[in-house]
Amino acid sequence: MNAIQLVTLAAIWGASFLFMRIGAPAFGVVPLIAVRVGIAALLLLPALRKSDARLEFKAHAWPLFVVGVTNSAVPFCLLTYAALYVTAGVDSILNATTPMWTAVLAFLWLSVPLKKAQVGGLLIGFIGVVILAWDTIGEGGKGTLGAVGAAIVATLSYGFAANFSKRNLGAVRPWVSAFGSQLFAAIVLAPGAILFWPHVPIDVMNWTAVILLGTLCTAVAYILYFGLIRNAGAQYAASVTLLIPVFGVVWGALFLHESISPRASIGCVVILLGLGLTTGKIKGRVGRLAGPK
Repeated sequence: MNAIQLVTLAAIWGASFLFMRIGAPAFGVVPLIAVRVGIAALLLLPALRKSDARLEFKAHAWPLFVVGVTNSAVPFCLLTYAALYVTAGVDSILNATTPMWTAVLAFLWLSVPLKKAQVGGLLIGFIGVVILAWDTIGEGGKGTLGAVGAAIVATLSYGFAANFSKRNLGAVRPWVSAFGSQLFAAIVLAPGAILFWPHVPIDVMNWTAVILLGTLCTAVAYILYFGLIRNAGAQYAASVTLLIPVFGVVWGALFLHESISPRASIGCVVILLGLGLTTGKIKGRVGRLAGPK
């Protein structure tokens, strides 16, 4: 059952890059994400149905605001901007580097030690990012370099948010954290959404994409994710990161007819290898060669 939930969650989050790529040209970056997090906040509102949850929300309003900005508003916008210039598959693969940057920031900020295998994984993953980015920039047009940079900054923002949450929101109910982060993200983005709202009518396909982003890829995905944490543990739930790029590439190929060049494919494999080492999902012979932990 946990395995089915894990694969389902990966398929949903992999689809978010497809929906961003569909909706971004019509809505624009900020309006699209404002609607996405606004829908999610409304659907997660029942998290505050109990008085103790409301008190918890009020007591942690500032940390929830920071997480809302750094784990939703900023990275969602940056990844959506990237989706305007790179394929959904490439966007999802760059997003998958998040655990690597999370480990780096944990080491620099919280003095969390890195094992030798993790250091090797970080180096391998970085090489993979360079290969993928080099190929993407070479094959892409104007704006591709900025798109790759935006995606990397988004993953750094995710890494900061993960470490900040661990330090400041560790005792907060996951549902309260999910609702609070989406609410504050929506509040922060609302002025920009009003200012940059499209002046032309938005068709049904694009509205469908943003509604699915808010309901399926945010609210429902959070429910599945926190259910996995509760039933199988945080480490098992975090392994979804390894599967998301697979679905990002598959959905992009099936629905948008995207393709990835052989050199970019090599970059993808190298990134996933580095990610596996960094997160401890790949052990055995490679880990033993890295020496004692």
